[in-house]
Amino acid sequence: MATAELLLHPVRMRILQALFDADPLTTGQLRERIPDIAPATMYRQIAVLAEAGVLEVAEERRVRGTVERSYRVRKEEAVVDPAARAAMSKEEHLRAYTTFAASLMGDFDRYLAHEDADPVADGVVYRQAAVWLTEDEFDVMVEEIERAVVSRMGHAREGRIRRVVSLVVVPDEPKAR
Repeated sequence: MATAELLLHPVRMRILQALFDADPLTTGQLRERIPDIAPATMYRQIAVLAEAGVLEVAEERRVRGTVERSYRVRKEEAVVDPAARAAMSKEEHLRAYTTFAASLMGDFDRYLAHEDADPVADGVVYRQAAVWLTEDEFDVMVEEIERAVVSRMGHAREGRIRRVVSLVVVPDEPKAR
């Protein structure tokens, strides 16, 4: 499993989001999806993710004397290990969350930049709710949400729209220790 520092880097996070539950993509195809990332930066960050084992080469083919690689995410490696999360300082958690939140803002901004974007018709949802739960009830709720999302990953793409689902859970106050 990867570290938060590896996965929550702004550019690497965007690369991973572009590849999650998608067909393998070449660096060129990734650049088409996220064109604001400089080519050298894109190549460098893909190399970092591949070297860490988070990305794997799905296919290689020769194109005009060079080798073009298609990459896919190794889902089991694209998560922060619970022990690594537990070892993070409050400052590291804040930095990681800030990167995550900025990534969400960037995704939404890119979506709205499309001329034909229609948040209501496209089913955009952003909602916040407070729930009162015991630790056991909370664990069950998180499992239910994860199961609901994971069970829908990998569906055939025909007639479907790719949607990115993000989950943030923040306690209103720390639990009593």
